[in-house]
Amino acid sequence: MKITTWNINSVRLRIDLVKKFLTQEDPDVLCLQEIKCLEDNFPAKALHEAGYEHHAISGQAGYHGVAIVSRLPLKKIEKREFCAKGDCRHVAASLPGGVRIHNFYVPSGGDEPDPKTNDKFAHKLDFLEEMAEWFAELGPRSKSVLVGDLNVAPFEHDVWSHKQLLKVVSHTPVEVEKLGKVVDAHGWIDVARELIPEPEKLYTWWSYRARDWKKSNRGRRLDHIWVSPALRKPALFGGPSAYTIHEDARGWERPSDHAPVSLKLDL
Repeated sequence: MKITTWNINSVRLRIDLVKKFLTQEDPDVLCLQEIKCLEDNFPAKALHEAGYEHHAISGQAGYHGVAIVSRLPLKKIEKREFCAKGDCRHVAASLPGGVRIHNFYVPSGGDEPDPKTNDKFAHKLDFLEEMAEWFAELGPRSKSVLVGDLNVAPFEHDVWSHKQLLKVVSHTPVEVEKLGKVVDAHGWIDVARELIPEPEKLYTWWSYRARDWKKSNRGRRLDHIWVSPALRKPALFGGPSAYTIHEDARGWERPSDHAPVSLKLDL
């Protein structure tokens, strides 16, 4: 089973890129973040025509929003609200074989990494705390996959300069600590770093502000695929080649600033 996560930064604006990716890479399940539309405006017809007939959508007009599109049936669709904000940042569904997938878009946190002066940063920290509390309730036999734009680059070589980004939102020690609590709450396995350990650099996001993003390569690993302990063997069985950051998609015309990330589960 091939699962892909991608912050698409407006699914309607970039539906042609989505179709191109589906044709080229042929995932079984595609999880999108920042779809930026209500369910009624989601480009379902185009995805049906591409062979992805099953959809789980939590949409919001102009902001946020997440969706799971699949060639496989989706059951037990769940949309969880975090921090009582009314934001659409989570959707979950069960796949054949008993695998449950959670798709997240964690708040970016604004520019100032101080929860006392920046409400957006405080919201981000609260969101991560609530994630940890929720996933602490999952049982040890849970066959779960967590994907999405988590907006935290946790390790030193998940950013282009650890030293220069220690006080930049997405790589601050407090964010890394909070994300670590989410990991520990269920014993989640960060597949990327299990298969491709530090100190190898891994990036999934490159700013639009860079004149030549590829040449400067000032990236961050903000997009994640985690699996529960029960799926450790299927996730790691294929070795490093089972995990792919589709960096070429960042160079397509009018791209998202995030690259798609895929994992092949040996189920």
